[in-house]
Amino acid sequence: MTKIIIAALVLLLAACSSSPEKLAQKGNWRQIGYQDGITGHTQRSYKELASLGDVKHADYEQGYLEGVDEYCNPDFAYQIGLSGQYYEGVCEGTETAQKFRMEWQRGWNEYQN
Repeated sequence: MTKIIIAALVLLLAACSSSPEKLAQKGNWRQIGYQDGITGHTQRSYKELASLGDVKHADYEQGYLEGVDEYCNPDFAYQIGLSGQYYEGVCEGTETAQKFRMEWQRGWNEYQN
């Protein structure tokens, strides 16, 4: 139960963080990447990032990988699916990809019923 609460708080905090536009103005590309990763979104293209400002792609990539690493915890996957969040496949290629997908699918099936 504690893990579910922690997962929900992490997702809530990520959603409530500064907008990508504000973070880009501050030059915080790592945080933009982290927010994309922790919420399970696919990486933004270089063109999308450049539209926000003078992009530091390495910083974005580092933050994104950190966020995805946290997001792909299979202990939270069921709750993510149960909340109705669509899985964009960002965990594919990780050690826990299969378990994550199975747990997410279990939650997603319950969400749809």
